Amino acid sequence: MVWGMFSWYDLGPLIRVEQRLNSTTYLSIVADQLHPIMLMAYPNGDGFFQQDNAPCHGTRIVQEWFQEHEGDFTLLRWPPQSPGLNPIEHLWGKVKRAIRQLVPQPSNLTELDSAIHQAWCQIPHITFQHLMESMPRRIAAVLKAKGGPRKY
Repeated sequence: MVWGMFSWYDLGPLIRVEQRLNSTTYLSIVADQLHPIMLMAYPNGDGFFQQDNAPCHGTRIVQEWFQEHEGDFTLLRWPPQSPGLNPIEHLWGKVKRAIRQLVPQPSNLTELDSAIHQAWCQIPHITFQHLMESMPRRIAAVLKAKGGPRKY
């Protein structure tokens, strides 16, 4: 599994998760990777972080960590079963498409890891900036549909 993040300003690091993502591993990523980047990019605490509803994200230890650091950035609450609202899913789609087009295909984990990083680094700034700009419209569509099916 690969964990990643991005903001309006830039793509964040990709973290290869060797084992099953549990609350301890996730908290380590959040504390060691996300938190310093958020502090640097949003020194006034005006940044937002959005995570999906993976079980490890809702554990007590993770929630307590976010509460302890709530002045550093805002953790957005997110509805379940809403991958269309998770902007990073669109970036993962771009990475997957880029890897599918490779000839030859990666033949081992090292080559796959390299291909993922290369595809990630080739995503243009305008792509993730447009995703960020689209979020108010996406959220409005969800509200208008009262959580039901929507078209963005």
